[in-house]
Amino acid sequence: MGSTSREEASDAGSESIRWKNREATRLTNGVVELVALTSGGHLAVFRFLDQNGRASQNVFWEAPWVTLDPGERPADDLPPIYGPVEVRKFLAGYTGHSLCLDYFGGPSAEQAAAGFSLHGEAPNTRWDVLQSAGPGKAVSRWNVKLPSAQLAFEREIRLGVGESVAYVRETVSNECGAEHAFDWVQHVTFGPPLLKEGECTVSASGHRGITWPINYDGGSMLANNREFTWPNAPLASGNGFADLRQPFTRKGLGLIAGVQLDPRREQEYVLAVNWKGRLGVGYCFRRADFPWMTIWEENHARLDPPWNGRTQSRGMEFGTTPLPLGREETVRRGPLFDTPHQCVIPAGGKKTAQYLIFLFEIPSGIDSIENVDAAGDTIVLYDQSGRPSLSIPAAGCGDFLARASS
Repeated sequence: MGSTSREEASDAGSESIRWKNREATRLTNGVVELVALTSGGHLAVFRFLDQNGRASQNVFWEAPWVTLDPGERPADDLPPIYGPVEVRKFLAGYTGHSLCLDYFGGPSAEQAAAGFSLHGEAPNTRWDVLQSAGPGKAVSRWNVKLPSAQLAFEREIRLGVGESVAYVRETVSNECGAEHAFDWVQHVTFGPPLLKEGECTVSASGHRGITWPINYDGGSMLANNREFTWPNAPLASGNGFADLRQPFTRKGLGLIAGVQLDPRREQEYVLAVNWKGRLGVGYCFRRADFPWMTIWEENHARLDPPWNGRTQSRGMEFGTTPLPLGREETVRRGPLFDTPHQCVIPAGGKKTAQYLIFLFEIPSGIDSIENVDAAGDTIVLYDQSGRPSLSIPAAGCGDFLARASS
């Protein structure tokens, strides 16, 4: 099997930096670097470090507009170039991998009137860095308080020594005196240059799905409110199906669909690969924590700001909730496919979830990846015949994912 291991460098550590004029923390272990923004907690960069003159590439989608740290500014103080007031705060800061907490989707009319934005309080609030930046260890911790939801959130990210793997641990604490149901979604977004039509695939351990119940802004690629079997979703034209593993096939259209991840598995995965560049990125996580994935694609469909008809992005958003419908509609629709549709924490309780993010280069001779499994000290990728084709060193990854949620 091939391997992504490289020689360990000596510049491991964490440091405070500015990324595109935004406050951030940079983690590096000499093999890869990861950049996390302080405002909203967005993971903005994950890439291999330059070696042998080869330019590294950020695998996360970067917003094509100028983003900023909205902090505690009300949405109507932000420029209208970031869209309508009810989404403006999120879109002003959004890039890469975002966290949706405590709701997934737009705010209710009442929430919008109170100044809340798309996808909840967490991605629209300044986080606190708990661990001092410094050399030696590629690890950092952040937390954020969500006063309206009465939740507290903490995230720790550690880069494995000499590895291309990030180990992420997140904890949500319920600080109110009653049981609380909420959405907890990892809004992972990929796009060019990693994803380009005809040279890339995205995949996941999907099972069943349902399409967005209403028309997509600018034009829907998929039929509305239709169930399907992964990865083939019904086209809006009524003629055939779209293979959701192939991004950006219909310029001028977009799509949203909720996918139930395979209930026969304990571990689930999401993967994005550029076959021409021989570069890939993936996530592994427990189904008990995140049983759903929302697929979202914008392909030059939305003409209004800040999209302006020039954006390509593919969201592979795994979490507790099938579709970004907002709290009220999610509750009204209830569970789907006999799978819970929200996370529930008792009064004063907490829940911890852990997942892996990994980068890999694809050796020549490998032309398919059909499964991913993290066991022991290795993340193993399998080809379409079920044979292991690529191994990624990840010390203790099996135990890391197997630890029961608290």
